[in-house]
Amino acid sequence: MQAKYLSIQEWAEADRPREKLLLKGKHNLSDAELLAILLGSGTKSLSAVDLAKSILKESDNNLNSLAKLNFNELIKFKGIGSAKAIAIISALELGKRRSSHSPISRPKIQSSKDAYQVLQKHLMDLHHEEFWILFLNRANDILSEKRISLGGMSGTVADPKIVFYEALQQKAQAIIIAHNHPSGNPTPSQADLALTKKLVAAGKMLDIQILDHIIFCDHCYKSFADEGIL
Repeated sequence: MQAKYLSIQEWAEADRPREKLLLKGKHNLSDAELLAILLGSGTKSLSAVDLAKSILKESDNNLNSLAKLNFNELIKFKGIGSAKAIAIISALELGKRRSSHSPISRPKIQSSKDAYQVLQKHLMDLHHEEFWILFLNRANDILSEKRISLGGMSGTVADPKIVFYEALQQKAQAIIIAHNHPSGNPTPSQADLALTKKLVAAGKMLDIQILDHIIFCDHCYKSFADEGIL
């Protein structure tokens, strides 16, 4: 008895290519499943995955061979129109161009001085206080830099909920918190000490390490890590 054709929408959710990518990650999809996402749909008798398998079969299941097919060769496949052919060509061309690009080089934080120098472009010559975060990966490379709050001449407030929301969004493994003292005196206030203690405790619960708190002044700085007061 011939098996009934099932559209992808009738498959278990975990087996559908798009849902599978979201649930299990892109690395767990086969070439056919990734190609099926590009195609978007199949034909009346073939699902997008089956159509992708048939295209790959004609290319010896080799993506390099598939990339050599031109527009006219692709639209010869039943179920492949202009839009799908263009999508395939564009995706494979992007993949080829990616191989010619070097990975992004990110600044690495190896000391409090490194963090201070990175912060200079944000905090130098300010007459008001700002609170910044450096988001770091496991190797202490900077993922991004972001201002969390802006205050007056004598203070600014950083909400721990916002700090760690941003850290989770960035998938940061560690963070360095920083704020400036326009007065030029890097001595931490009691409020600075209390906030740091609160953030360190919250970070431990979320497994996000607070590597340092830098109090920035134009010509000097105070590192909580260097002072052993984290």
